Amino acid sequence: MGAWDELPLWDDDTWGEPAPAAVAPSIADPAPAAVASAAVAEITAESVAPGPCAGPLGVFDLETTGIDVRSDRIVSAHVGVLDASGVVIDARTWLADPGVEIPAGATAVHGITTQRARAEGRAAAEVVAEVTASLRDLFAAGIPVVAYNAPFDFSLLKYESLRHGVVPIDAPSPVIDPLVVDKTYDRYRRGKRTLEVVAAHYSVTLEGAHDAAADAIAAGRVAQAIAARFDLDVSADDLHTQQIAWARAQAESLSEYFVRIGRLDADVDGSWPIR
Repeated sequence: MGAWDELPLWDDDTWGEPAPAAVAPSIADPAPAAVASAAVAEITAESVAPGPCAGPLGVFDLETTGIDVRSDRIVSAHVGVLDASGVVIDARTWLADPGVEIPAGATAVHGITTQRARAEGRAAAEVVAEVTASLRDLFAAGIPVVAYNAPFDFSLLKYESLRHGVVPIDAPSPVIDPLVVDKTYDRYRRGKRTLEVVAAHYSVTLEGAHDAAADAIAAGRVAQAIAARFDLDVSADDLHTQQIAWARAQAESLSEYFVRIGRLDADVDGSWPIR
């Protein structure tokens, strides 16, 4: 595992041959609409438009105690829905008491202290159950869910579910992972691929990085920007299937790069969207 500020699961790589990358055009970045805590289950399958990101589009993000998906805990979570123009039409954010100390390194990233989580957060089991139910409702309605570096969030949620006696989502689908799609369609662009960097590349505003709501919404808008930039016209289900192969190929490429530089202890898992 890398340092806390390094996204796990091969996010910050810069391997590959250099090639010029075109600057993505600006896209509309509408201000979030006022939202209530309406249940995402109220969105029906009939309201789903064709295309992978046409809308409604679910968004999902976690802030956690660390980067080990098997042992670390949820501190905050966001599940929301964007319309086709990127406006928030439904949203819910949770603050959890993870039941363990939040390391200083994690607090430095997302700003949530152990004291605040204990004073203001809800029981972890309740949060895990509600987040899982909200995502399950979106998938049941056929609404794709965007998660940046999806295997991290969905895997950590799975292990939290098992820890707290909640039936996990073992095969989330359809999922859209802007990290995987961006690496596929703009493979040779140099530099980091953190959400903050990629959002800037696609002219998507990210206000308050490492806040679960801000990150989830920005990731959804980045997915929409990528779809517009590269004229993606496949269905969300087909894109989900393609990403499974793309993620595996990207992991194999990273493994080969690590071998070339002599980093033989790196463990790269190309399973997607959950491990």
